[in-house]
Amino acid sequence: MAYDKFNVLRSSAVPLPIENVDTDQIIPARFLKATKREGFGDNLFRDWRYNGDDTPKADFVLNNPTYSGKILVGGKNFGSGSSREHAAWAVYDYGFRAVVSSFFADIFKGNCLNIGVLPVQVSPEFADTIFSAIEADPNTELEINLPAQTITLLATGQSESFAINGYKKNNMINGFDDIDYLQSMKEEIVGFANQLPY
Repeated sequence: MAYDKFNVLRSSAVPLPIENVDTDQIIPARFLKATKREGFGDNLFRDWRYNGDDTPKADFVLNNPTYSGKILVGGKNFGSGSSREHAAWAVYDYGFRAVVSSFFADIFKGNCLNIGVLPVQVSPEFADTIFSAIEADPNTELEINLPAQTITLLATGQSESFAINGYKKNNMINGFDDIDYLQSMKEEIVGFANQLPY
């Protein structure tokens, strides 16, 4: 299995109401030398999280103990810029299992789906509602139901549907990457191949 199965996630959320967050801000280019997916979470939003002397910046949300959870709520146009898949790796490695935004850059969205981070695109109005709810109560919880394709503010019951490619949805529910998906069909593939004329 490539990564954790995703079914229904209930969690508090970390708010990052900044628009046009690009992949170089998510994971700066100087940290792209590694080829394994581990360790990138340490440098998620590195230049926003730390000063030049590696001390934490107190005003950045990931350094604020008030906020926690497995859901990151970002501003519009999240994940723009270069296509580096390391940005999605950093989000996953830090511990986030879903990112919510009113708009995602397509390549970042695809990279997230490939490694087990669910990008949930909501309307700008619902995004504002989520930010307001978290500001009023940092412990407010969201429920992201992948089978039903809904995101809900549990305190109020306000909910919205989100779209996802059916193939990617099935893979996330099963914790598959593309190779795992093919492996899951191995018997069918072998059976079909055995029926072919030589």
